[in-house]
Parts: sequence; structure tokens; C-alpha cells
Amino acid sequence: MADLIAEIFKDEESVRKINTKLPYLFKLAELEVSKGGRAGMEVGTLREKVIISFLMYRFGINSVKEPPVNYPEADVVIEGHDIPISIKTKTGKSYSGVKLSWTVDWKKVDEFYRKYEPSTDMLFVFVNWGAEELFCYIPQKIQLDVLNTIGKERYIKKPKQGTNPRGVEISAEALELCVEKAKEKGYSINISWEVPAELLNYSPYTRWIELWAKD
Repeated sequence: MADLIAEIFKDEESVRKINTKLPYLFKLAELEVSKGGRAGMEVGTLREKVIISFLMYRFGINSVKEPPVNYPEADVVIEGHDIPISIKTKTGKSYSGVKLSWTVDWKKVDEFYRKYEPSTDMLFVFVNWGAEELFCYIPQKIQLDVLNTIGKERYIKKPKQGTNPRGVEISAEALELCVEKAKEKGYSINISWEVPAELLNYSPYTRWIELWAKD
């Protein structure tokens, strides 16, 4: 079967759209869920929808579907692509803080750690406003190679015992290694994360007010 995601990085039009439109769409998503100038946790879900909508645009609405229940780590499936896809986004200057699982029960944390093996391809978007970062495709094989190279203890960052677990993370070291291997294969697009001028005074209430005003 074809590696459809890899084809995106060979297509000049797709690369151009990601490079130019993603900062606008991600900033719009942030503004829609911001309070007091800070984006809420639901911004991750909106960003995920932005990426899925691009995949629908690229491969067709009917070809992009919800993942099967036996792939809890996956966010989307593309008909004709080998493996379900997980979408991860990160804002900041480091690779830390990216969740592999949002498990909050300690028994489930331990079970996840024992059984974990990458089961999806990954689309990773590193957002750093005012700087340059990337949109990156990390196939399952790359994730497995890194896991087997550095071992599970270095690959997974478990929450500290006695704290309130808010999920299990991929370590910053592991994610950075995955990104570097993906770059070597040409599976990354550099993005300048500049805030679009037309969004500097954007109000998320405007469109709702306009809808209220319509007869």
C-alpha cells in the first residue's frame, strides 16, 4: 500500500499551503478558545481538526475517516494509507510535554508503560510564535527505531509517583530524535510562526454577533 502522507512532502502545492496557511489557522484556533490572553486546553482538539481538514482537502472527504476502536492512539485514518495516524501539536521552545496517552489512573499508567509500542504514524506540528519550527511526519517505523535504540525508559516520560498523573509523555529526547530522522527522509516543512496581521485585532465573538444580527 502507498505511503500517502509521504507524498505530501513531494507536492509543491501542499507544501506551500501548509507553509502559508497553518500559522493563520492555528492562531485562529487559539483565539477561538482563549481567555485572558491564554489558550485553553481545547486548542489541541481544534488544531487536530485543522490538520484533519487539510487531509480531507488533500485526499478527499470520503477517504479520511475516524480510526477504528482498536487504535486508541490514532486520530484519523486515510483510505489507502497503511497505518492510522496520530496528530500531535506542541507550543513552546522545547520538545517536552507531548502526550502519548491522557491516562489519569496510576494502574492504567503502569499498564500503558508496560505494553506501549508505537502503533501509528505521527503528524507532529511544533508551534513557536515569533520563530521558525516545523510540520513533520514521523512514520511508525521511525518511532520504533528510536524506541529500540534508546529503550523504553528513555523513550517514555512517566509522571512521578505520588503526583496527579495527567498522562504519559514521549520524552523530549525521543521526540527530537524522531524529528531528526524524519528530517533526513525529507518529511518536514519549515514554518515561520508569525502572527498574521489580520488576526491582531480579531474577536472570536464577531461572527456570533453577526449570526445573532441576521433575520
